[in-house]
Amino acid sequence: MASSSSGIPALEAVQVLVSSLADDSSIVGEASAATLKDIASLNPLLLLDCCVTVSRGGRRRFGNMAGLFQVMSVAIRELNKDDVDPQYMRKLAKIAMTELVSTKELNADWQRAGAGVLMALGSHLPDLMMEEIYLHLSSSNLAVPAMVQILADFASSDAFQFTPRLKGVLMRVLPILGNVKDIHRPIFANAFKSWCQACWQYSVDFPLSTVIDGDVMSFLNSAFELLLRVWANSRDPKVRISTVEALGQMVGLVTRTQLKSALPRLIPTILELYKKDQDIAFVATCSLYNLLNASLLSESGPPLLEFEDLTVILSTLLPVVCINTDSKQRSDFSVGLKTYNEVQHCFLTVGMIYPEDLFVFLLNKCRLKEESLTFGALSVLKHLLPRLSEAWHTKRPLLVEAVKHLLDEHNLAVRKALAELIVVMASHCYLVGPSGELFVEYLVRHCAMPDLDGDTNEKSKEFTQSIGSSYAFLYKKTEVKFGGVSPTDLRAICEKGLLLITVTVPEMEHVLWPFLLKMIIPRIYTGAVATVCRCISELCRNKNLGDTILSDGKAHSSIPNPEDLFARLVVLLHNPLAREQLVTQILTVLYNLASIFPKNIILFWQDEIPKMKAYVSDPEDLKEDPLYQETWDDMVINFIAESLDVIQDVDWVISLGNSFSNQYELYSSDDEHFALLHRCLGILLQRVHDRTYVRAKIDLMYVQADIALPVNRLGLAKAMGLVATSHLDTVLDKLKDILDNVGQSIFQRILSFFSDRAKMEESDDVHASLALMYGYAAKYAPSTVIEARIDALVGTDMLSRLLHVHHPTAKQAVITAIGLLGQAVIGAAACGKSFPLRKRDLLLDYILTLMGRDDDDGLSDSNLELLHTQCLALSACTTLISVEPKLTVETRNHVLKATLGFFGLPNDPPDVINGVIQHLISLLCAILVTSGEDGRSRAEQLLHIMRQIDPYVSSSVDHQRIRGCLAAREMLLKFRTICVGGYCSLGCQGNCTHSKQNERGLHGNFSKLPSAFVSPSRDALCLGERIMLYIPRCADPNPEARKISAQIIDLFFSISLSLPRSANSAYGLDIESRYNALSALEDVIAILRSDASLDPSEVFNRIVSSVCILFSKDELVAALHVSSTAICDKIRLSAEGAVQAVTEFITKRGNELNEVDISRTTQSLLSAAIHVTEKYLRQETLNAISSLAEKTSSRIVFNEVLAAAERDIATKDVSRLRGGWPIQDAFYVFSQHSVLAYSFLEHLTSILNQTSIFQGDLGKGENSNRFGEGHLEDNMLNTAVIALTAFFRGGGKVGKRAVEQNYGSVLATLLLHLGSCHSLANAGQQEPLSTLLVAFNAFCECVGDLEMGKILARNREQNEEEAWIGLIGDLAGCISIKRPKEVSAICLILSKSLDQPYRYLREAAAAALSEFVRFSDCIGSILELMVEGLCRHVSDDSPTVRRLCLRGLVQMPPVHVVQYTTQILGVIVALLDDPDESVQLTAVSCLLTVLGSSSSDAVDPVLLNLSVRLRNLQMCMNAKIRANAFSALGALSSYGSGRQHDAFIEQVHAAFPRLALHLHDDDLGVRRACRNTFKSIVPLLEFDGMAALVNTHRFSSDHRSDYEDFLRDLAKQFTEHIPSLVDTYLASIIQAFEAPWPVIQANAIYLCSSVISVANDQHISALYHSQVFGMLVGKIIRSSDAIVRATCSSALGLLLKSTNPSSWKVARLDPGNSILAGSESDSSRRT
Repeated sequence: MASSSSGIPALEAVQVLVSSLADDSSIVGEASAATLKDIASLNPLLLLDCCVTVSRGGRRRFGNMAGLFQVMSVAIRELNKDDVDPQYMRKLAKIAMTELVSTKELNADWQRAGAGVLMALGSHLPDLMMEEIYLHLSSSNLAVPAMVQILADFASSDAFQFTPRLKGVLMRVLPILGNVKDIHRPIFANAFKSWCQACWQYSVDFPLSTVIDGDVMSFLNSAFELLLRVWANSRDPKVRISTVEALGQMVGLVTRTQLKSALPRLIPTILELYKKDQDIAFVATCSLYNLLNASLLSESGPPLLEFEDLTVILSTLLPVVCINTDSKQRSDFSVGLKTYNEVQHCFLTVGMIYPEDLFVFLLNKCRLKEESLTFGALSVLKHLLPRLSEAWHTKRPLLVEAVKHLLDEHNLAVRKALAELIVVMASHCYLVGPSGELFVEYLVRHCAMPDLDGDTNEKSKEFTQSIGSSYAFLYKKTEVKFGGVSPTDLRAICEKGLLLITVTVPEMEHVLWPFLLKMIIPRIYTGAVATVCRCISELCRNKNLGDTILSDGKAHSSIPNPEDLFARLVVLLHNPLAREQLVTQILTVLYNLASIFPKNIILFWQDEIPKMKAYVSDPEDLKEDPLYQETWDDMVINFIAESLDVIQDVDWVISLGNSFSNQYELYSSDDEHFALLHRCLGILLQRVHDRTYVRAKIDLMYVQADIALPVNRLGLAKAMGLVATSHLDTVLDKLKDILDNVGQSIFQRILSFFSDRAKMEESDDVHASLALMYGYAAKYAPSTVIEARIDALVGTDMLSRLLHVHHPTAKQAVITAIGLLGQAVIGAAACGKSFPLRKRDLLLDYILTLMGRDDDDGLSDSNLELLHTQCLALSACTTLISVEPKLTVETRNHVLKATLGFFGLPNDPPDVINGVIQHLISLLCAILVTSGEDGRSRAEQLLHIMRQIDPYVSSSVDHQRIRGCLAAREMLLKFRTICVGGYCSLGCQGNCTHSKQNERGLHGNFSKLPSAFVSPSRDALCLGERIMLYIPRCADPNPEARKISAQIIDLFFSISLSLPRSANSAYGLDIESRYNALSALEDVIAILRSDASLDPSEVFNRIVSSVCILFSKDELVAALHVSSTAICDKIRLSAEGAVQAVTEFITKRGNELNEVDISRTTQSLLSAAIHVTEKYLRQETLNAISSLAEKTSSRIVFNEVLAAAERDIATKDVSRLRGGWPIQDAFYVFSQHSVLAYSFLEHLTSILNQTSIFQGDLGKGENSNRFGEGHLEDNMLNTAVIALTAFFRGGGKVGKRAVEQNYGSVLATLLLHLGSCHSLANAGQQEPLSTLLVAFNAFCECVGDLEMGKILARNREQNEEEAWIGLIGDLAGCISIKRPKEVSAICLILSKSLDQPYRYLREAAAAALSEFVRFSDCIGSILELMVEGLCRHVSDDSPTVRRLCLRGLVQMPPVHVVQYTTQILGVIVALLDDPDESVQLTAVSCLLTVLGSSSSDAVDPVLLNLSVRLRNLQMCMNAKIRANAFSALGALSSYGSGRQHDAFIEQVHAAFPRLALHLHDDDLGVRRACRNTFKSIVPLLEFDGMAALVNTHRFSSDHRSDYEDFLRDLAKQFTEHIPSLVDTYLASIIQAFEAPWPVIQANAIYLCSSVISVANDQHISALYHSQVFGMLVGKIIRSSDAIVRATCSSALGLLLKSTNPSSWKVARLDPGNSILAGSESDSSRRT
């Protein structure tokens, strides 16, 4: 290797670093580049020399030219002025230029880096850079585009250097412009743009005249002409765009003459670009703006363009406004907004010169009716009106007239722009007089535009039709967007604008008031009423009410009268959720305008209107009420009624009625306001006494109503009902006329089904309407006159003519009408006018028929409509059943059959379904009330209905269970009402007239019958069966089901205690206890009803306790016999509750059961245990069996269980049963039972005492041990063996006591034979091991060592040596903790086993003893014997025995370890050199443990011996050994202050460098160990700086950059505090250059370089600089590890920076001594 002249191989290092830039690894290249850039300031010339050398051959030879050029750029910028040699710089420029001109490619990384070299040269010698570029600025050179790009970049980065040299650039560029190809023209055009921008930047600080002389101007004119004439006409759009962008920058620099002559061509060229996309439009607009500024606002002369010349530009720009407004809906919003602003700037520039001409131009564009131009003109007018207000002041009338002509424009975007312009005009006082009202009306009209989203399209079409022919064309395109504007956007603009001018423009008050009142009535403005009302409210705040409002109304004859306003506004109150808070705004206006109405209304409204506003103030809260609309409509009707009552002005009421009549013209027939309008007129007619007037108005209502719509039909019917309150006969006459005019017989209707569907539907509508009107007329009519009318309706064929309907809504209407008839009868009875409903059963049949789906009518009933029909039908049936006469049996059965299936309906939609279920339950209760002749028959009927709904009560679906329970509860309540004393059939309690009548009736009817027939007996309720069905529901996860089922049980028992019981019934408990239990149950019900916070389990327990007491003996037995069904409930929690209840029944009352009852109950519970799938539930069921065995006869229960097990074993493979074997679970339960375990073990052992399970002997040979095959006598014996194994696993206390006497010998044998069995398993005999493990598991479970069982399960049948030895050790440790008293006996047996000749037995004994010895406090006298045996066998031929014996010695308690420390340390010293690596790892680990408790006297003799051996282990390839060796060194440091202090410090210094290197080991464990050891030995080194270094973030960080920073700090500490040891450290570190770990090599390299770089000792520099330089250069060339090469690069930088400046900073590369060629080739070959 060659050296530099200074004797230090810095030159070679730089060359190698430069060569490493081309390394295949990116991290090496980056590290080399970073180092070179870092040292560039030291000797930039040397760096450049090296870069020049490797650059020979270019990219093909050197693979990283981009990195090389980047380094060269940094080095060039670091040059001092004195070092800048023009010739050398020219050479560098040529190198970069050579690469740049060698390819046609553009924008490659290396090209940008090469351009950076030229740019760096330009910072020193701009002329030289220019000259180099000029050399290649010829038309024949391929690199011309790259050169031009460099000049453009130079101009952008340094305008002040470039601008004075613009002349030379133009002089050379212009000649080649004509030959530039299209592909390169954008580069040249962008360059001209950059050069012109540089000139404008230069002009900020210096006058342009100093650099732009006549020649430059001539050059610019020539370039401008060429770009304009040729390039701007290119077919390539990129060329045209970049050319226009450049011309836009040049227009301000060329002469006015040149510009004026170019305008005819330049303007069309720019305007042509507007046909492209939005980004191009923005470029064109910017250029156009520059052009207008240069042409119109120049200080050197008049404008170059007349306004006539500008019209083309302005006409082109106007559509751009529209296009870029549309962009607001897209992702390019920012570009569109910029373009829009630039367009407005262009117009403002023109307006500043030609304001009047521009005004006329814009108005003319508005009159053209061309949408895009009109929109643009309006947008520009809106933008310029505030800015040119003075110049346009006299043009106000013209603008107003122009805007008037646009009011009929139908384009949405134009209308939006027009609305915005009107708002701006209003703010500048343009809106006065009639024209102002016209513009306000325009805004109001567009505030009324409907939403067009989703289902509102139909509403918008209807709105378009409703506004009449004069306005219809305005909305013909409202279904689509135009220019990004939707009808919703337009409406929002108009609403905000109208409110804005109302609030902020005081001058508009005279225009708005009272004109806005006119905007409330017309139909076209319906959608704007909310906004209009809000504006009126704002105006009222600023006006004095009262006489002012009245005077304004009188002064304007066209203002609507108060009656019209009131009628219009109250009908619009219909929708409380209407947008813009319509209802609140209307109520506010009524409140503010109350003075225009009759004076006595003011106080009432002041009190009532705030209440109505409060009701609708929270829409979200309002939506939670499903009946909010009905409630609100009723509030509106009541508001009208009370207002009329307060007014008491007949004439005013008549006038208001006329106003309501006129309102029909304002709404479409399908508008929901129509229904409210009917009711408004109806409530008004109720207060009118003129029958002729009333008849005329109801005729009008019927004519106006579209009865084909259900909402209209209902509104009309309610209105007729309201009128019927005062004019019943008039209404009935009208209905009869309608019915008579239908004109179709039933036969004709049948024919119409086949011939004319439309006529049939029309007839359906009429009949449905008539039915509803008859029904509501009956409901609202006075009860004194209703009987005759209902009899006439039902008794004749009039009603039958209304029943033949097919459409679902028509069916609903007829059903509702029939229900209303029933309600009328009930209402009359409540008023004392009771009478029977004739043909009630026939009406029920009609309802049930209409309720079903009619498949033959050809109409498609939707599911939702069908549900509504069924809900109404159930309600009507309930009503009819509740009236006289009494329900017949046939009709009752027919109704039940048709309705019970509704319990299975799905729960969607929930609101409709819930209504159906509630009505069904009411119907069932009504049937129960009206059926049966006596108590017994009613009880039978109750049980019959309840059994029909049992499948729903036990359903897996929540809502079905709740429905079934609800029905059962309601029926029981009703049953108690009618069958238990103290209640009458109507629910009254105590003495009442109804109960007395019932008593007389019963006495008359049943005086000759036994009492059992009058009142049901307790047995008739089947309480055992019924209660067992509902007990699972009391534990249901659904809280509603729990509450209801508890109420059901309470009702059952409260009813039963009130009923007579059979003579042979046995209670077993006194009646007082039963009543106390019932009282407790009712307390629970009361808590549940109050929703008090009570644990569900506590509630369930209290319910079960009460039920247990309330059951009779027979009921208890019946409940236990059917318990299997309850336990198998489909809901897990419910099934668990059933098991809990059964257990409590058995526990508290099991002594009442006989043998047959016990046997049947056991069988029932076993059946449940077999069929349930939940493991926990099965366990609880088996616990119930245990309770049965404990409380009754255990022998009977055991025999039943074993018999079931025997059957299963004989017929099934019980080991493969899905979900486990339930009988085995029963064995587990028995073994865990504190009472049954003894008897069950005795029961099993009595069977097993005769024959042993295993037969055969264990041989003593190592490979001869085997278990004999299991021999079973019979199925019962097999069953007993399995039961005994299960008993062991169950962990019963009695099982533990059974093995206590032989615990030590059993466990020792099991442990020893684990070794033998594993030896057999390794030979292929798995069965003995499996059998032994099963037995061991059973034993663990028996003695209660669950942890030991887990250990066995974790290592089951693993044959690896470490696995089974670890298993034995874990078991021994577990035993020592669980049963310390047994350890001594076990250890005595195992200690003798160490002398066995069989290796597996010795290993098993050693494994167990090594754990047992940890608890030597329990061993006592045999400890010495154990230590002697362990020490004797550390020389065993088995490595496993050696390491286990050593581990056993160390694991003794510290008090004993201290006693035997000397022997233990001797063993460790011997085993640290053991040939087996596992023994070494154990030895070093044990050393760490021993050192924690050893005394100095014990350690001192072996301190140095241990240190030496640990240093050897620190180089071990095993990471764990390496980590423990470093940790052990740290532990030894605490003993280094004794007699061996000096010698130990020498050992520390010998190990310290290696410790520092492994602080960043690849293994995390080694890192942590080294950090802890480092902290431990730092105090021994006795210098303060090291301690501070340990506390830094760098020390504990895992990032390599932080570690390298730490190494540099550590190197400083070495050189400052222990300079005498630096030589030794460096020698040790250099040895680590060849470490087997690449990362350690890299660490050593960096630490070594850091030490040398900071060392001030000339001896160190002289001795190691050259050596390390050479090694680093060799490493960086030859190493295959990227991290080593990268670190070498960084280390070389450290060494180079530390070198004396005079030694190499003036060094230059000698081409003859260069090694770059060789190193470069090596680098290129490296992979």
